[in-house]
Parts: sequence; C-alpha cells; structure tokens
Amino acid sequence: MAQLPGLEPAVLPPDAVELGRVQEAWGIKGWLRLHSHSADPEVLLAAKRWFLIPPEARFARGFDAFSGVVTVVVDEVKTHADGLVARIEAIADRNAAEALKGARIHVARADFPAAKSDDEYYWVDLLGLDVINREGVHLGVVRDLLSTGPNSVLCLEYTEDDKTLERMIPFVSVYVDQVDLPGKRITVDWQPDY
Repeated sequence: MAQLPGLEPAVLPPDAVELGRVQEAWGIKGWLRLHSHSADPEVLLAAKRWFLIPPEARFARGFDAFSGVVTVVVDEVKTHADGLVARIEAIADRNAAEALKGARIHVARADFPAAKSDDEYYWVDLLGLDVINREGVHLGVVRDLLSTGPNSVLCLEYTEDDKTLERMIPFVSVYVDQVDLPGKRITVDWQPDY
C-alpha cells in the first residue's frame, strides 16, 4: 500500500479518543468535510495534531491512503453549514483529500482543552467510574452517557443475581452530589429501587 506523502507514521497514544471521521473532500484545495461524534466538537476545533486510523473493515473497501496509524498537523478547522471542515498540512488537493475518506480521527486525551469550570466534564472521563449513593450502596459502573437534549443521562451497568443489568441516572446537580475523577467515583442521591 502506498502512503500519501506527508502523513507521518505514528503510535496511537494510550489515551487517544476517537472523535470523528473524514466524510469526504470539500472543495479543490485539500479541505476535508468531517463527521464529529460529538454535538460539541470543541476538541476537534482546538487540537493541533490528530492521529488517523484507516476506516473499520466494513467501510475500508478501496481505502489505500495509508495503513496503521499516522499523525497529521491541523492547519485549520472551522464550522461550515451543519458540520466541520478542516485543512491539514499534508493535504494540498482534492484527490489527496478524497483518499482520506473514512479515516477515523483520534486525539490524545492529554491534548483536550481544560474544562471551562469545575462542574464540567468530558464524557470520556466519566466512563468506568463507580457510582455510589449517599448511603454507600454501589449502583454500578458508568458504561455510557446518553444525551437527551436538556441534560445527559449516566448509563450504568451492574450485576444482580448473575445478570448484567442497566440503570440510568440523570446527570444533573439535583441527583449528582460529587464527581471525584482522581478517586474514580461519582456520588449520587439515588436509590437502587428507583
């Protein structure tokens, strides 16, 4: 497989988070139209370096821009219409941009901008945290978050009678007492039978 010039082979950082993918070429000067996995693409807009991985096997037919992991320097990212467009240093024309169609975009968690306040969190930081209530009862482990519009919902996984079950708790201050990232724990005002 021939690699596009300017794409640097790399090792994916252990804290890398997949944030989106390349949808298609945009214009004739090497710009890319992106699909962001987040409704708030703040990290994609701020990151100056991305790690690209080829598309998943079911979407990779005909993909030959690179193999393995490559890193690229981001020149510019901006919102356009209902999405994002980007220009990366290594891509100068439409053909090279089109070759990246389907590539998955990762950013090292260490490169995320700091949260704007003490009560804001990146979803990725909440995954895997233990959730306990005020009485010390373990309610589960955060496996996912669900955006419901006005607020997010913690999707917990727990085991009862050898069955894996799911519990949902609104991620709002009326129910969430404390998020302790270093302690890997969220304390909530919630009962197991809710």
